[in-house]
Amino acid sequence: MRLSAEVETALREGQPVVALESTVITHGLPRPLNLQTAQKLEAAVREEGAIPATIAVLGGEVVAGLSAGELERLALDDKADKASLWNLAALAAQGKNAGTTVATTTFLAHRAGVAVFATGGIGGVHPDPYDESADLTELSRTPIVVVCSGAKSILNLAATLERLESYGVTLLGYRTDKFPAFHTPESPFSVPAKAESPQEVARIYARARELGLPSATLVTNPVSRGLPFEQVQGWVEQANQEAARHGIQGKSLTPYLLRRISELSSGQTDQVNLRLLEENARLAARIAGALVQRG
Repeated sequence: MRLSAEVETALREGQPVVALESTVITHGLPRPLNLQTAQKLEAAVREEGAIPATIAVLGGEVVAGLSAGELERLALDDKADKASLWNLAALAAQGKNAGTTVATTTFLAHRAGVAVFATGGIGGVHPDPYDESADLTELSRTPIVVVCSGAKSILNLAATLERLESYGVTLLGYRTDKFPAFHTPESPFSVPAKAESPQEVARIYARARELGLPSATLVTNPVSRGLPFEQVQGWVEQANQEAARHGIQGKSLTPYLLRRISELSSGQTDQVNLRLLEENARLAARIAGALVQRG
């Protein structure tokens, strides 16, 4: 793994650093919004006093802390792959460009020594049998702070929460008792614990490390202005029915559902997505600062 000079210096000197994933650049947003969003997220982290470390695979090399030119190169590459844990080694060996998923970014951020990672929504358990994100497994075995807005709206939220419990993932609601559902600040499901400040998150994470707990500390941060849960679930149900009629399944299903929900909402879900990405990046930077203050 290659660390940028800025990230390497920040880690060595004990400055706050926040990891950012890159599938939002390669697969999550259309051009040129993908590059603009990536730049905005890095700027938000800096404004909150931390150093951004966007992680990706470039020419087979894992990089933590993309330069401005590397960020643009990745955003313009319409053939960039999606690096999950099961294909990361192959992509690296074959010299490919790839954006890193939540699972892969979690793994690589921890390996680089970065303690805090900000993303949009985690993957989880899908309604279809045996379709479960690698994000859950990686969260169960990687002890870093992951800031998100809950799980993606298209998932089986009850089953996702059960799996997080089974895997022993430390789950926190940030100033909320309810599990956020990505586009929705509140779902009908509760979280086991709540944190009111970045300093409290830092204390909980520190105690988890002292106890030797192996999992991530998953901080679920509800978006400030979201959409009603029932409304989003209605769009999800309609999109799933349409996907079934068209025979869309497997790897093609998630991007289809997200795109169709965006269409059904007249772009409202896209606006919420951009908002929560920035809010999570800012909160992650504050948590990273609180961890540094603890020493």
